[in-house]
Amino acid sequence: MSTAAILAGGQARRFDGYQKPLLPLGHQRIVDHLLDVLGTVVDNIFVVANDQEQYQTCNVPVIRDITANLGPIGGLYTALSHSDSNQVLIVAGDMPFLNAEFLQYLLEQGQFADIAIPRTADGYQPLCASYRHTCVNVVATHIKKRSLKITNLLSDITHREISDDKMIKFDRHGSMFFNINTPADYARALSLAAYHAL
Repeated sequence: MSTAAILAGGQARRFDGYQKPLLPLGHQRIVDHLLDVLGTVVDNIFVVANDQEQYQTCNVPVIRDITANLGPIGGLYTALSHSDSNQVLIVAGDMPFLNAEFLQYLLEQGQFADIAIPRTADGYQPLCASYRHTCVNVVATHIKKRSLKITNLLSDITHREISDDKMIKFDRHGSMFFNINTPADYARALSLAAYHAL
């Protein structure tokens, strides 16, 4: 059994508090796209979000961070702690161009290491990665010592790096790991979505 967790716990200060995963993109919200593609590759999905009410329409469980204000590693810890599966796909809620084919491949690669993690020209992508449930203890240790960068985990856990040459066939438009941090990014995402639809 496999599980996916969509991390949506950010405070979205640059969007006046509006949750990025709930932004519309094309004919659906970003979170709805993620739910659709993840639903084809895993058995269970839940959302990690501190504003649970805003995600009630997703029709999946919504889990609050166990410890607030830790950033992404707090969402990761919550996801791993909550899941009963041996393997958990972690996906950021502001990545609108992930596709089922790549997520299935990522899940398969996760069977060979504690973490299967893509590495692009921009570096590691820890918020689109597969984690074994047993990683939760190492995550807890890093949180306790305030080592809050997720990629710091890689020195303590076996990991399988997925390089650009392995991912290119899944990323026709070169936008798979595009994420939305600012209103300008959102405008760019709208343009990319319109282009993809052609």
